[in-house]
Amino acid sequence: MASIRKQKSGRWRAQVRRKGRTLSETFVRHEDAKSWALDAERQIDRGEPPLATRVARIRTFGELIDLHIDDMKDVGRAPGRSKDATLQMLRRDLGKLKLVEVDRERLVQFGRRRAAAGAGPVTVGMDIGAIRLVLSHAAAVHGIPVKVEPVELARIALKRLGLIGKSNERDRRPTEEELAALFEQFDANDRLTIPMSRIIKFAIATAMRQEEICRVTWSDLNPRTKMLTIRDRKDPRQKRGNDQRIPLLAVSGYDAMALIEEQRAIRANEDDRIFPYVHKSAGTAFTRACSELKISDLHFHDLRHEGTSRLFEAGFEIQQVALVTGHKDWKMLRRYTHLRPETLHAIAANRAA
Repeated sequence: MASIRKQKSGRWRAQVRRKGRTLSETFVRHEDAKSWALDAERQIDRGEPPLATRVARIRTFGELIDLHIDDMKDVGRAPGRSKDATLQMLRRDLGKLKLVEVDRERLVQFGRRRAAAGAGPVTVGMDIGAIRLVLSHAAAVHGIPVKVEPVELARIALKRLGLIGKSNERDRRPTEEELAALFEQFDANDRLTIPMSRIIKFAIATAMRQEEICRVTWSDLNPRTKMLTIRDRKDPRQKRGNDQRIPLLAVSGYDAMALIEEQRAIRANEDDRIFPYVHKSAGTAFTRACSELKISDLHFHDLRHEGTSRLFEAGFEIQQVALVTGHKDWKMLRRYTHLRPETLHAIAANRAA
């Protein structure tokens, strides 16, 4: 039988002695102390390890998400921007569900809702994977009695329904006419404070992402060796500390180093970034210009595809291109590479020279 005593501080201390185990916790309310003691005794009787106070109080999936985030922060691995956005979405959509209500049927309904809202097969798959991660973490790290099997059944069902699957590889590359139209559009806009033409050319010359372009600093640049360090480059296996030095080449039709020197002339003293702009604003300006010019299905990220393809068309080998793009293996790099067959003539001519 548990003993519950009031301390001088006014708090209640509950102590459980059962089957050779002794546990104690302190609570503000007598009712909480009594409830915890009863649960602890039942868990010991079932041969289960009693849960810590905070864990024992978890009743909803939203609380499980909070526990997962706190655990990740405690070990210095706080969720990144994209994962945090996914977890916040799951909290909004499923957070009020009790743990026993996170079952196959509700997860399939969740997947259907996500697809109806415009989420693609890959996104829905990542969402289901995040749910599985939260549940498996709770079971493995804290011993919370939650089941992962319903998530696997829901994944199978959503896959059969075509709502989970692989993404279609994009092969969209801008034409020279489209690029010329964009440059003319941006250069003629006196109200635009972002040098979009220069950023587009730099994106193609370096195969960098728009957020990377707007993050590199002058201190990351070595003009003597024409090398640029990209800090914390995106990598699914290493979220931070993945710095990479890339060469600033002039083989894609645009000279990366020359574009930086053009940018130096308008350098802002209060900002050390080479391109001191909000990357989302650059993306929005690009999307708006494509819409006004009726350029269909062209995204800023396609410029990274274009830059990668031009490196191959210039005659570089896979391992050499990876030194610029940051890809770790050929399978990932291949997704960004769509060569035009007519460029083989130039490659052949260079090899014959």
